Amino acid sequence: MARITGLGGVFYVVKDPDVTREWYRDKLGIDGPYGPQLAWADEPKENPYSLISHFKDDTYFKPGTGGFMVNLRVDDLGGFLKLLKKRGVKVLDQVDEGYGKFAWVLDPDGVKIELWEQVAEELPE
Repeated sequence: MARITGLGGVFYVVKDPDVTREWYRDKLGIDGPYGPQLAWADEPKENPYSLISHFKDDTYFKPGTGGFMVNLRVDDLGGFLKLLKKRGVKVLDQVDEGYGKFAWVLDPDGVKIELWEQVAEELPE
């Protein structure tokens, strides 16, 4: 059966891809041979991953337009927020919705990143 199984990647334009990739590596701890790369150990396929790719111009994205936010899963939001604060990252806000805990930060290009710790199997009705 053909189906979507997770995040394959996020692609967007930034002023300086190298600076942004360094920020993701140094502040969020995400790195890989092709830039920020997330491995999914629970997937049955060999070495599955998702990418966050930064581009110098928007040629690849035409004719698309519009803004976006990146959502990243975390296993311990409280612990991760402490780590981010030690690394000098400003946390915009955080909330516990019951089904999940959320917090938001901005990357160096002003892209909003939502951090999510899932705490229940199902969304509320």
